Amino acid sequence: MNEEHLARIQAIAEAALLAAGKPLSVEQLRELFTEDERPARQVMEHALMLLEKACEGRGFELKRVASGYRLQVRAEFAPWVSRLFEEKPQRYSRALLETLALIAYRQPITRGEIEDIRGVTVSSNIIRTLLEREWARVVGHRDVPGRPAMYATTKQFLDYFNLNGLDQLPPLSEVRDLDEIGREIEKNMQGEIQFESSEGDSRNQDDPQDGSAALPEQTIH
Repeated sequence: MNEEHLARIQAIAEAALLAAGKPLSVEQLRELFTEDERPARQVMEHALMLLEKACEGRGFELKRVASGYRLQVRAEFAPWVSRLFEEKPQRYSRALLETLALIAYRQPITRGEIEDIRGVTVSSNIIRTLLEREWARVVGHRDVPGRPAMYATTKQFLDYFNLNGLDQLPPLSEVRDLDEIGREIEKNMQGEIQFESSEGDSRNQDDPQDGSAALPEQTIH
């Protein structure tokens, strides 16, 4: 395959990632091509590697997350880019952040187990919010009386926090308490701004699944 053909594959992948407004897997990118021109998986991965290098020194980067690849503004430029938006990102209560942290680090975990660790009742609103945002999901039921639901994180959780897998979470040995876990999660929330098409921006203001949506400032308890 000559350099001109590889450069075209790279350009098509870049255009698709800019327009998608969400992560795309290697297979999804390959499916953009007709059967007779579809690049091999290794070729597509090489084109993505070239695209990643092409983004060096620019205001945006190619980031690999759990669901695939996406183009996004570099976190270091978030303070400036965020001034484009009049509405501020949604704020979350300490209770919600602690609950999310416990699910991430102790999964699968039941609501009762979360309450035992935190020492307080977990609000139904918190569980509903995590499920609606698709940051958590029910993965089964504990084989005890009442068969309580067990919760775990999702690919959307990993995507939102710029993670490719749970192994990229800060080790618990480096996190002293739930407050620190909450601060780490909140820092990732503030730093993550995605490149999206204008159509995607309009859609995501009403889509609770997308972590980059600009929402009215409020605190969920």
